[in-house]
Amino acid sequence: MDVLFINPDSSAKAYQDLSKVYSAIEPPTWALLLAESCRSKGFGVGILDCDAERLSLEESVRRIEDSAPRLVVFVVYGQNPNSGTTSMIGAFELARALKESNPGLPICFVGSHTSALPMEVLANDCVDIVLLNEGVYALHNLLRSNLGTDLPHIKGIGHKQRGPAGFPVPTLNPVQHVVPQERMDEDMPGYAWDLLPYREKPLDLYRAHFWHAEFDHDKRTPFAAIYTSLGCNFGCDFCMINIVNRVDNSEGINASHSRGMRFWSPAWVSREMSKLADMGVRTLRISDEMFFLNRKYYEPVLQQAIARGFDFNMWTYSRVDTVRKDMLELFKRAGVNWLALGVEAGNQLVRREVSKGSFQEVNIREVCEKINDADINIISNYIFGFPEDTLDTMQETLELALELNTEMANMYPCQALPGSPMFHIARKNGWALPDAYEGYAFLSYESQPLPTKHISSAEVLRFRDEAWQTYFTNPAYLDLVENKFGLQQRKNIEDMAAIRLKRKLLGD
Repeated sequence: MDVLFINPDSSAKAYQDLSKVYSAIEPPTWALLLAESCRSKGFGVGILDCDAERLSLEESVRRIEDSAPRLVVFVVYGQNPNSGTTSMIGAFELARALKESNPGLPICFVGSHTSALPMEVLANDCVDIVLLNEGVYALHNLLRSNLGTDLPHIKGIGHKQRGPAGFPVPTLNPVQHVVPQERMDEDMPGYAWDLLPYREKPLDLYRAHFWHAEFDHDKRTPFAAIYTSLGCNFGCDFCMINIVNRVDNSEGINASHSRGMRFWSPAWVSREMSKLADMGVRTLRISDEMFFLNRKYYEPVLQQAIARGFDFNMWTYSRVDTVRKDMLELFKRAGVNWLALGVEAGNQLVRREVSKGSFQEVNIREVCEKINDADINIISNYIFGFPEDTLDTMQETLELALELNTEMANMYPCQALPGSPMFHIARKNGWALPDAYEGYAFLSYESQPLPTKHISSAEVLRFRDEAWQTYFTNPAYLDLVENKFGLQQRKNIEDMAAIRLKRKLLGD
């Protein structure tokens, strides 16, 4: 085996008791893409999904040793698109254990956190190589090399050179470009679904988000997630999505400097959907950050889903200002039963400040009404603790959430995620940042959101947790769930809401 891709398990620390039943377990999308890309070039590949199999450190190390790869690549992205940093928790635990027992085995890291802070990741003793962006071409060249004296000549990687005193010195090579639009189908030709573990049938170790399965545990597997495009055209302060497109090693580079989208062809997407349908998957996430944006690309994808009769239950993202009423019927017919909307904040001034004016001011209430009229459910996303937030403006956000009363609501404390513009603003201004990866996890015990200009990080976290409880115990919301999905589903939510998160910052 030339390369073994590792999807580490950080679930217990990232989600606390919610990890046992309620958090999703997604297929490792980027490990699948990289594995298939390398396999198409003739390399021997494998995937070890420690998250899906819930492997212990000892079991993981033994499985890696049994595979005997030339190179181990930790693919560290995360279930939530912004949680690549959170997944570093399990990645470093396993990498340290592996390096201790196999000091000569080369260990490589790739992912959003690695792209944001390559030198900091490479400074760890257990990391030998980092890939500086999505890493497709760098990885191909790495596997063609001797993994030793060739390293200084491979673009798009960081590695360690011996300094004058013999100490290893982290070094970044010149950058390598990402896969261009015209090469997407050829150089990232699909997903290596056959390499994933399963219990009885393909993808049965993966479970959909609770709400995606209409709050019914029995509908959560088998489950899959795919991209039809990569990247985003926008550059919001709180987002680090585009950092994996990075092609500049300069200091101070953030995700907003690499904005842009690349698309696979509709035929490519249809082929991957067909594979999943043949494997019995019905619950499917389209993970694109901006699926409901470019009609030229999404319309043929949806038309093909209808023509092929896939009958998926899908969800995807949309901005509140890109929803087109005339397209909602097509989305519904194709099987898109959920749209995730980034409402973010109830106060327009707060929202405009972090989105750099890129949001067109729209009537969010009217947008939600149009979506519901098309019989599509809504996941509304809210963030508490933007720099301009006060207790009053956060209360506005909560009141808007209660008024909209959508079928699902995600509520996050604002984090300065590595790679985001806000992270660099925080460092420049000396704002307190977490000193451990757990601190960046929204739901962890150690979660440490940013303070705002007006309130402390503890006040932000307390407000977020109380707002979440208020929403999911609200009688109007529970009645909505019961009327749309059933009495048992209402009880399932009540059981979920009974699990209280513990927070170090709040004295638990």
